[in-house]
Amino acid sequence: MMTRFGWMAKHTLFVKNRKRRRFMIWKFGEMVVDFARTIPRDSVTDRIISQLVGAGTSVGANYIEADDSVSKKEFLKCIGTCKKEARETKYFLRMAVRAVPKLKPEARKLWMEAKELHLIFAKIWRSGKQQEPAK
Repeated sequence: MMTRFGWMAKHTLFVKNRKRRRFMIWKFGEMVVDFARTIPRDSVTDRIISQLVGAGTSVGANYIEADDSVSKKEFLKCIGTCKKEARETKYFLRMAVRAVPKLKPEARKLWMEAKELHLIFAKIWRSGKQQEPAK
């Protein structure tokens, strides 16, 4: 199954192209917000919605911070946070489906996007860590 941005994530130039990566992350945040609006609200889902939107939009906010970083150490810290937030988004998508099973098809698409972002950030983070001089 090809996700909305799947072709980009598997293309080598995409991983190196900051503009495309920025666009993908921006669209992901929008998709999370749009999905959260479809979740019926009750005492259980209110907390899930809040956490999901927080994590899903934080990916982009932290990427912007990484893009504007002034040092490699700061960049890697922000990319590490992006990686964690993408993983957290996957978790809250699962919880949303647990609370409202009919949302599974749309949540699955978003989960795959979050997974791709997580893998991209993990690759960037690992590459940056490998290039650091030994202490």
